Amino acid sequence: MLNHENRITGQDPYVKDTTSLIASDKVEGTKVYGADGKRIGSIQRILLEKRGGRVSYAVLSFGGFLGIGDDYYPLPWEKLAYDEGLDGYRIDLTKDQISGAPRYADLDDDSWYRANDRRVDDYYGIPPTRM
Repeated sequence: MLNHENRITGQDPYVKDTTSLIASDKVEGTKVYGADGKRIGSIQRILLEKRGGRVSYAVLSFGGFLGIGDDYYPLPWEKLAYDEGLDGYRIDLTKDQISGAPRYADLDDDSWYRANDRRVDDYYGIPPTRM
């Protein structure tokens, strides 16, 4: 029998969440609701700062059919608030407002962020604090 407990801290690395923490694999796929209470889409992935480790963006996907042809909208993490009643994240914008935000179509286009992170922050009114 394998023991998955971390020998240094005594913690199980496979614990999914606590009262204040959630594992990234549980964030991905979580539904996102707008200010009007309507479902907008779901979180496709989260993006972390390489050096600081802070979550910078949650990438919201919607617009296609059954996940095909979706567009991807990086949302500053600060815009999301977890709502236990919805079992999802709530944002203070509607789907129409998000539709005008910076987006991309190719989930594997890593160069998009280097060229557009400031544009995303400006759209959402987030100060330039990212590394």
